[in-house]
Amino acid sequence: MTTLYTPAQVAGELAATPGWELADGQLTRTVTRKDFGDALLFVNAVGFLAERANHHPDIAISWNKVTLTLVTHSAGGLTARDFALAREVSDLTRDG
Repeated sequence: MTTLYTPAQVAGELAATPGWELADGQLTRTVTRKDFGDALLFVNAVGFLAERANHHPDIAISWNKVTLTLVTHSAGGLTARDFALAREVSDLTRDG
């Protein structure tokens, strides 16, 4: 079982995870890429990380914008798994 983070833990982890926001109890981030093709490449890279972690974000694509939403549904909120994947995704965004 994955342990649900307390509000204080979420605040601390959020401060250590730049670029991500808290919305409706979930982590979210919108990334702007060069164009639609680049957005798809980014989504595929996120998909690789998600499969490796066995933790899958909700993904919405609107031309060059990709919005990711993370929450551990089985725990009913945010856990270490969400922040770990968010940080891995953030590493992908350093080049654009």
